[in-house]
Amino acid sequence: MSEKTFNEPRIALNRIYTRMGDEGQTRLAGGQRVEKDDLRIECYGTVDELNAFMGLARVTAENEAGHTEKLADFSRILKRVQHELFNLGSILATLPEDVHPKQPRITNAEIEQLEREIDRANEELEPLRSFVLPGGSRLDAELHVCRTVCRRAERLLVRLAKEQSVPPEALKYVNRLSDALFVWSRWANRVLGTPETVWEPNAAASGSENP
Repeated sequence: MSEKTFNEPRIALNRIYTRMGDEGQTRLAGGQRVEKDDLRIECYGTVDELNAFMGLARVTAENEAGHTEKLADFSRILKRVQHELFNLGSILATLPEDVHPKQPRITNAEIEQLEREIDRANEELEPLRSFVLPGGSRLDAELHVCRTVCRRAERLLVRLAKEQSVPPEALKYVNRLSDALFVWSRWANRVLGTPETVWEPNAAASGSENP
């Protein structure tokens, strides 16, 4: 059997509260105590938030899978991305000097896979002539929530990279994932037969002919 790329988790969550964080501090993977509002904590905390929303979108895709096998396949993609986000959180929770050779992380393989999936989904879509509003379908709306949280994670990572070492693959991954989530949101509407809601500037109250 081939050797695995990353180490398996070595944790035992048999006790959930420890009281160690009651004063507003937590530990990085290397054992360093930092404030809970530290920028590095904010980064992987936002990645964790994104993972939760990805789980919500995956459940919706699974529930809609009766419409087409494409959504069943898509739910498996979302599950894979959730694993990748945990790998991303692992490397962000670790200072560079504490990273082990086989520690879970993001590599170019994950980025290239997203690019292939973006291209494949985009081939089924009509070119956009305007921006779209989230909400054509529930799955579309949830994927847009994921996209915006992903962009927030990206902004935080850019800030962190100005102060500390951040793997370049991490930044590339969240950038590519937010692109994927946008394309997937449009693709979901197409698969579900739901029309897209295109942005119309004059649909605002100030553009109405009958105020």
